[in-house]
Amino acid sequence: MRLLLFLLLFKLSFAFGQLVHPANNDAFLQDEVAAVYIQMAPSDLNLILTDSLYADHEFPATFRYLSTSIDETVTSVGFRLRGNTSRNSAKKSFKVSFNEFVQGRKWKGVEKLNLNGEHNDVSIMRSRLCNQLLKYAELPAARTSYIRLYINNEYRGLYLNVEHIDEEFIQRRFTNDHTGNLFKCNYGANLKQIGGSPGPYLSLYELKTNKAQNDYSGLINFIDILNNTNENQFTCAIQSVFDVDLYLRTLALEILMGHWDGYAGNMNNYYLYERPSDGKFVFLEYDMDNTLGVDWGIIPFENWSTRNIYTWAKGDKPLFDKLLAVPYFKDRFNHHMNYLLDSVFVPQNLLAELNQTQDFITQAALEDDYKGYDYGYTDSDFLAAINSTIGGHIKQSLQQYIQQRHTSATNQLQVIQNLENPCQLSLEEMVKDVFVPLRAFDLMGNEIDLDTSNRVKLLVDKFGNTKIVWTHE
Repeated sequence: MRLLLFLLLFKLSFAFGQLVHPANNDAFLQDEVAAVYIQMAPSDLNLILTDSLYADHEFPATFRYLSTSIDETVTSVGFRLRGNTSRNSAKKSFKVSFNEFVQGRKWKGVEKLNLNGEHNDVSIMRSRLCNQLLKYAELPAARTSYIRLYINNEYRGLYLNVEHIDEEFIQRRFTNDHTGNLFKCNYGANLKQIGGSPGPYLSLYELKTNKAQNDYSGLINFIDILNNTNENQFTCAIQSVFDVDLYLRTLALEILMGHWDGYAGNMNNYYLYERPSDGKFVFLEYDMDNTLGVDWGIIPFENWSTRNIYTWAKGDKPLFDKLLAVPYFKDRFNHHMNYLLDSVFVPQNLLAELNQTQDFITQAALEDDYKGYDYGYTDSDFLAAINSTIGGHIKQSLQQYIQQRHTSATNQLQVIQNLENPCQLSLEEMVKDVFVPLRAFDLMGNEIDLDTSNRVKLLVDKFGNTKIVWTHE
């Protein structure tokens, strides 16, 4: 009975996108603020903060992680600044690389950690909540947690620990489909065609995996189809190279979050992953601190919480413009927007989560003097961030933004027509007969490694099909 219930829940949890959301482990604690201690040569720290401010040079350091359950030290890690504009801030962001000086080394299954100061956001909860929203929507999402950061015994403040997007990230979310090309799309990556050879794309679309092959042919083909396919063939052609449905849900959530610094708003802050099983590209959202009521006035839109969901993009964005021009894709967008408004972007649930989060980070935040060095934020500003507008670039409180965006998007949402896909793409049906195990469990429903031997295992593929096998060496 327990096994049958487990299988039912498993199938339901992977109803959309067949994505795996890895469990949080000791590196991503959800109910306490752990402490990270960095020890390094004072001269190296001075270089990081001065002459190496814009360099990505890794300096050797010792990393110690302390929580109520573990106290672990890792020597010879790489330590450096990360981010763009945040490098000029007083409360800077840092990267820890466990594999910089010891090739292949991981800590708690990750090679790198991003320790983000979130200096723009006095609540220090916007980026965290947006990653949670991606997870709730069954979209690829980074794991996050809170830590106290100490460097050479100085308390540098409350930080958001964010999982790094790399081959390890992909492997955990696209199990047995994780060997494809991952492109980091930098500012200016608007997905317009800029040639037929890799050269013009290299700086905008930075290849992060399979660097030796340096294969941009799939990306160039995707961009070519997006920009140059005639109207009659576009609907089917784009679905052959891009996971359109997953993107439409991502886009709907990007709009609800007010993530104007993403693709549709500012051609920035996203990844593309070329899935090897079917050659389709998958859109990955990240770096969501400028959200939920933050606005620097760089893009002169009206209130982000009321902007029309169908004309939300800024400028010439072919992925947004061409997809929403197709009736079937627009209807799917409406479906996803409706689902998110009903089940994910629910104000009372989000505000309850924000209050719960604020409760357990308050002590660490109040002791964080660095939060006031860039914009003069005070303890009172932190405590009031959920319900009161801070001013400056924080145009709305979290509560004001969430409630207003939910109301306006609900009122703007057009009728769902449940149109059928005009393309008879049967690839998924064809591969359903080929059993490729995605995850493995023992007979009590506990997850185990796929390659576990000398025991009875329950294997599950991405469609929820199962096989019970006995493996031995």
